[in-house]
Amino acid sequence: MLYKEIHIGKFIKERVDESEITVERICKFLGRDENAVEKMYNSKSIDTDLLLRWSKLLEYDFFRLYSSHLILYAPPAAVNKNQQKSDKIPYFRKNIYTQEIKEFIMKRILSGEMTQSEVIKEYSIPKSTLHRWLQKSDNMNG
Repeated sequence: MLYKEIHIGKFIKERVDESEITVERICKFLGRDENAVEKMYNSKSIDTDLLLRWSKLLEYDFFRLYSSHLILYAPPAAVNKNQQKSDKIPYFRKNIYTQEIKEFIMKRILSGEMTQSEVIKEYSIPKSTLHRWLQKSDNMNG
């Protein structure tokens, strides 16, 4: 499952291979030696500043993998009337689904890997939202 277990080093290595960027360019851009880069490929997680640099170098938003994980696997935020939103950090709504998430879910349903009910239960996607995606899919394919 693409978003359940994230091994960021493997994703980075895959993108490096696709991009065909030389190890020399990578080392120069990151300010690290070849050994350090290899260690990053084998790391399940890396520092966010370093991940930002990889995202820029490889022109790919690696943070989206984590956002997708949160959308699919984090429980919905508990509603607490005493809880105040902070003006100091940005607030993002959980129910904004990226195109990648929609495609991931639709593929699981259309392939028969999961039923609509299983998707609703597993990922806490509202039934009406899922039906809207299915209708759009039918309209595009029909």
